Amino acid sequence: MTDERETIVGNEFTLVKIRKVYTRNGERLEIYSPKLKRSIQLDPLALESLTWQDPEVFTKFLAKPFGT
Repeated sequence: MTDERETIVGNEFTLVKIRKVYTRNGERLEIYSPKLKRSIQLDPLALESLTWQDPEVFTKFLAKPFGT
């Protein structure tokens, strides 16, 4: 089951579609990249763990973009 409301977030580099999905293990946030045709479903703990990070973690993470 999914929440039919979809949010699109984009900038000059990329675009992702975000929606809430319901699994047998609870709610997840699904992030889908139409450009890469890839998606991931994150549970609440995985999402919260993003807030534990300093911005530098994402800078390092994005130093070599996926697919290059």
